[in-house]
Amino acid sequence: MKLQRRVVVTGLGLISPLGNNVNSSWEACINGKSGISFVDNKIKNSPVSIGGQITNLNIEAYIDKKDIRRLDTFIQYGVVAAQQAINDSGLTDSHVNLDRVGINFGTGIGGIETIENNHLSYLDKGYRKVSPFFVPGSIANMTSGFISIKYGLRGPNLCTVTACSSGNHSVGQAARSIAYGEADAMVTGGSEMASTELSISGFISARALSLSTDPKTASRPWDIDRDGFVLSDGAGALILEELNHAINRGANIYGEIIGFGMSSDAHHMTAPPENGSGAALSMKNAIDDAELNPNDIDYINAHGTSTPLGDIAEAKAIMNVFNDKKPSISSTKSMTGHTLGAAGAIESIFSILSINKGIVPPTINLDNLDPNCILDFTPHEAKDKNIKIAMNNSFGFGGTNSTLIFKKY
Repeated sequence: MKLQRRVVVTGLGLISPLGNNVNSSWEACINGKSGISFVDNKIKNSPVSIGGQITNLNIEAYIDKKDIRRLDTFIQYGVVAAQQAINDSGLTDSHVNLDRVGINFGTGIGGIETIENNHLSYLDKGYRKVSPFFVPGSIANMTSGFISIKYGLRGPNLCTVTACSSGNHSVGQAARSIAYGEADAMVTGGSEMASTELSISGFISARALSLSTDPKTASRPWDIDRDGFVLSDGAGALILEELNHAINRGANIYGEIIGFGMSSDAHHMTAPPENGSGAALSMKNAIDDAELNPNDIDYINAHGTSTPLGDIAEAKAIMNVFNDKKPSISSTKSMTGHTLGAAGAIESIFSILSINKGIVPPTINLDNLDPNCILDFTPHEAKDKNIKIAMNNSFGFGGTNSTLIFKKY
């Protein structure tokens, strides 16, 4: 970044439809395994029967039973991922000044499950049956608040809500909190559990979801037969630190954040401009922030949601920014589905691991490439590649765009 203090990644935590930790999710990802399955959404006559769910997760290993009853599931997922990342980093095992450790954890929709359940209780039996934990257990910033309380983190306590770019924005803004000198370390990421009757119904009405009845092939970014995204749940967490802070405590460094770009489409509530101009500006801003040239980017973990309009717009944006030299590209949403506000954090982790492991994850189900999207999308199988610099894109409803750039340390 252009500011003085360098920011590195020292801890990772992840739960996704592919697995309940970083290693299992990554192994499934690079082996092209789909995490999508049939779901019972309990919506009468629903045309959607698939999704990406979290399964076999022992929440009680991370959170007390009392708190589980009080917290929306999206908060629980965020706490689990954050605890994994904190343990991975060893941050709280060190003699660090917790006044200088903060948190910025995002979500796209927040506690919609708790909102729905309490509304049903209100309609059935009146206000006396609404839980006293309804508001604190569902508001968007309570993941940040609970993690701060759990670990005694007294630095900045923030939550970023920018639809499907929330995770990316949270990571970028957390990095800037360190670069600006507001904190020495930040817990950051995104979490989501939006697979509820009301949420699914809303996305169905917006014609955003895939209506495929084959869960393993439904998410197919850039394929000519794609018909919408697959809604999924999950959370990703990263520990960011100022470089010398990490070195002085002997932390393992996964990589460095060197660029962060943002933009707005200023176009439509849910649809991107056809030429992808907003996405292109976000990527250009990140490249400028990193003081790089487009040719320096080795890999892009794309937004790639499997929507007819969005995939074309992002492909055109990449063509615009990168001209003749196109980096390797993939959409890991082809395997995870779309985790909304958690996606940017999950895909930041995959981007960092791509650098560390020298592997470009595949885009599965890309059987018939859309002729409007002629780029190297790494179809079907992962490939080995020396990746020094990776880019991660996330875009959201309201025309909000964000791009992160990571570098090998």
